[in-house]
Amino acid sequence: MGRVANKLSVKFIDRKDLKPGLYGDGGGLYLQVSNRNTRAWVFRFMIRGVARKMGLGDIDNVKLADARKKANAAHLLVIDGVDPIEQRNSRKAALAAERAKATTFKECAEGYIAANEMSWKSPKHANQWTATLERYAYPVIGSLPVGAIDEGHVMKILQPIWTTKTETASRVRGRIEKVLDRAKALKLRTGENPARWTGYLDQLLPRRAQVAPVEHHPAMPYIGVPQFMERLRSRNSISARALEWTILNACRTGDTIGAIRHEIRDGNWIVPAARLKGRKGGRKRDHVVPLSRRALELLEGLPKEGNFLFPGAKEGAGLSNMALAEVLKDLGVAPTIATVHGFRSTFKDWCSEQTAYPNEMSELALAHTVGDKVEAAYRRGDMREKRRQMMEDWAAFCAFGGVRQ
Repeated sequence: MGRVANKLSVKFIDRKDLKPGLYGDGGGLYLQVSNRNTRAWVFRFMIRGVARKMGLGDIDNVKLADARKKANAAHLLVIDGVDPIEQRNSRKAALAAERAKATTFKECAEGYIAANEMSWKSPKHANQWTATLERYAYPVIGSLPVGAIDEGHVMKILQPIWTTKTETASRVRGRIEKVLDRAKALKLRTGENPARWTGYLDQLLPRRAQVAPVEHHPAMPYIGVPQFMERLRSRNSISARALEWTILNACRTGDTIGAIRHEIRDGNWIVPAARLKGRKGGRKRDHVVPLSRRALELLEGLPKEGNFLFPGAKEGAGLSNMALAEVLKDLGVAPTIATVHGFRSTFKDWCSEQTAYPNEMSELALAHTVGDKVEAAYRRGDMREKRRQMMEDWAAFCAFGGVRQ
């Protein structure tokens, strides 16, 4: 006996008084009315002894005649032993895979930047990402499917600049690696990352140190610091006080210009871990700076308004990144002679050559990683006070050229 079909009509399915339930059209096609009066087509069938129900769309998007065609096509698959739901899922997966293959490196890179830029310290970082990829990576692989990129493509980008622009090339490599890691996480590619250094590119390119030895920041000899500090203290500006603070505390420019009032507690400056310069593995602890008497005196002379210790020209902002370097320039100190960052090396040299303080203590003062056990020991009360004495001696040397050891 043939299948009873076409029992429903357009007029019937448009009725406003239909109660929730299933209304059969025949051949396994039903109109499903929900408790909220939404209406959709479903195809009910049995396959391999299991009852299943397949959605065919709502009545606003799928008309009665089209629903019947869909149900008939699904019924023919069931006759052949094919589950129409599984076939539809397989077709969707295949389409998704094809779309994934078409995702370009540039699209994936833009997705990475958009996902991470809120966590980066400044918009400048995102701009640097975009600029380096646009200049070096996109011309070679920007339009290629992200899943098709291999070592050959990466080498084509890096090899021309590895020995001439080593620092830039290293950053480009790292950024390509992160984009390809994201692509793998999104299942847009498989296999190893061809931009990875260890085990891959280290077999094809010379180490950075071999082609571009590390250039240290020019540092003022410590013997010249007292005379320089006398000139610096004569300058009456926020930028001058910020530079003096930076030298007295052997800290980085970013730590100083980002310093806010509530970080000063009980004669210490607590620099949050989140604001410290990133390093491999990440820093898990805040950096505690025991403040010398001169550093505390310096605080007393700072503006009392706003959150920043060293407020900048813009309301609600700290000094610019170049403010301290401009003070050096105004004092006639060329960047080839000394830099702001170089004063950290000056402090380290003074500690090593003019004092008996342990190396680990000066390393802690510079916020360098010295091992959890050592750091824990130096965080205990008397060790912190010994560090405070070291900073007092450094402040005394900066002021008078003497060491009170």
